[in-house]
Amino acid sequence: MNYELWLILIDITSFQKIKLINKYKTAENVYNNFEEILKENETISKKLKNFQKDDLYYEVLKLEETLYKKNIGYITYSNPLYKEKLSGILNPPYFLFYIGNIDIINDKSIGVVGARKCSNYGLTVTKLLTKELITNNITLISGGARGIDSIAHKTALENDGYNICVLGCGIDRAYPSENKMLFSKIAEKGVVISEFLLGTAPLRENFPKRNRIISGLSDGVIVIEASEKSGSLITARLAQQQEKKVIAVPGSILYAGASGSNKLIRDGASICTDIEDLRVLLSLEHIEIQPMNFTPEKSEILELITDSPIHIDDIFKNTSVDRGALYALLFEMQIKSEIICLPGNYYVKTI
Repeated sequence: MNYELWLILIDITSFQKIKLINKYKTAENVYNNFEEILKENETISKKLKNFQKDDLYYEVLKLEETLYKKNIGYITYSNPLYKEKLSGILNPPYFLFYIGNIDIINDKSIGVVGARKCSNYGLTVTKLLTKELITNNITLISGGARGIDSIAHKTALENDGYNICVLGCGIDRAYPSENKMLFSKIAEKGVVISEFLLGTAPLRENFPKRNRIISGLSDGVIVIEASEKSGSLITARLAQQQEKKVIAVPGSILYAGASGSNKLIRDGASICTDIEDLRVLLSLEHIEIQPMNFTPEKSEILELITDSPIHIDDIFKNTSVDRGALYALLFEMQIKSEIICLPGNYYVKTI
């Protein structure tokens, strides 16, 4: 009998499971003293009325087999790796399922969160800030959702960075479904984690729970575009309660999608208006990436493309590169995440 999986499957709260572990030290001891626990704890005995401790025997075997087949690991509250960061959050989970490299959960890391329906401005800022984090060997944490989360995860992958993705559903479910390949890529070097049992649907009430995990594992949180009802604000406020750095990127006062992040700034979050702000707020190094291996044509283009958007016509007018070659080079540079194309054929640099 795998006693840890047995305790994971028992239908009582994480709080109750952790309380039992604190008293009995191991899941095996909880199992061996289970009749005594039912006699002493009225709340648990009412919840588990007519339950016998061996009722889960075959479910434990089935879960153990499924985890092995799907290459899913787990850690529990008893694991020292778990306790370093997660034990300090409100109502910590008893366990986490994971796919990938769980050892990175205690690395220096920053959460990047924001709107599912983000603007092009939010997309660009997410790429720029995430790349700066990865350049400084900081692990990226986000929630795997559409929009800002996915962009941050993809940017970290493109720049060979470490990624932690926290799901709001069972780890065997890809939500959103279009991110199934993204989650697989994250797990190759980083880790995908979930506090929910296998098969758990992505219910609305699961995402605030997910957000507290993001806040718990992060050393700080950056909010990029959040409306006033955004779940990203839950992550930010939980991080503030844990006395962690919360950074918000300002947005247009005319854009409802940025009203929540703007309010965070008004309520005391640190403001990030450019890369230098981020470096100062997080004590990052200014790592200059030298274009040593760039062709003369590419170097010429990069001298024109800066942090401020420039139109393709202005690039063409000020370079010696013909238009056909210019389009090909700009496309290649986008693929390599050296520049970003904004609507209207405007370009900004990322390096």
